[in-house]
Amino acid sequence: MLSRNPEEPIISVEGITARFGEETILAEVSFRILRGEIFAILGGSGCGKTVLLKHLVGLYRPYAGTVKVMGTDIAEAEEGELVELRKKMGVLFQSGALLGSLTLFENVALPLQAYTDLSPAAIDEIVRMKLALVNLDGYQNHLPEELSGGMKKRAGLARAMALDPEILFFDEPTGGLDPVTAAEMDHLIKSINTGMGTTMVIVTHDLPSIFGVASRVIMLDKGARGIIAEGDPSALRETTRDPRVVHFFNRQAAGGDQEER
Repeated sequence: MLSRNPEEPIISVEGITARFGEETILAEVSFRILRGEIFAILGGSGCGKTVLLKHLVGLYRPYAGTVKVMGTDIAEAEEGELVELRKKMGVLFQSGALLGSLTLFENVALPLQAYTDLSPAAIDEIVRMKLALVNLDGYQNHLPEELSGGMKKRAGLARAMALDPEILFFDEPTGGLDPVTAAEMDHLIKSINTGMGTTMVIVTHDLPSIFGVASRVIMLDKGARGIIAEGDPSALRETTRDPRVVHFFNRQAAGGDQEER
């Protein structure tokens, strides 16, 4: 039975360790994500952000510790339980992960065809609604190659939302986008969160997105193999004394020199 108590976390991570062979990527990481919040996972390259995200969606199982999503323990769940859980989660990968040989309509329809018994007419209506929600109304017959980078990501978001998930996961949703298009994606994320109450978990290093949409963040560090900061991003920027966090939020290299933009 999935937890519906709004006071309980929708995701609970307790002491997880992520390892590949002899290499430890994350060690004894713990945090909680509350229902309905926009939660961001930050950090430099190679710190384990995407590895952590894949643990949260059940693609990886922890070497040690527990990951509970909507009451289901990822490490203990049978494959059938994970399949049912993933129906309640949507994932937007960096590239959008659209199938190039299919139209946008066909891409968004895939999860509906795979996991529901809805009629073609019902699927047609849902797909058109999801595409309209991400401002792609009228593009249902286009192939991914005919779209800009921002449009591909919005189409990927429409597909991630096809089954009305309770949690949406984003891996660098504004990566590779120009500032205006990135701001449009941020606005879309916030409007979906506000309008539908969907919990958002975002992996990003994009500062405007962090301050524009995230209500709470954790920051990972490669050397620490875990969390070095947690809280409201604006408060962390103003109050932290950890030089690693200061450098990240002020876009400085480790020596304190300003990075080229």
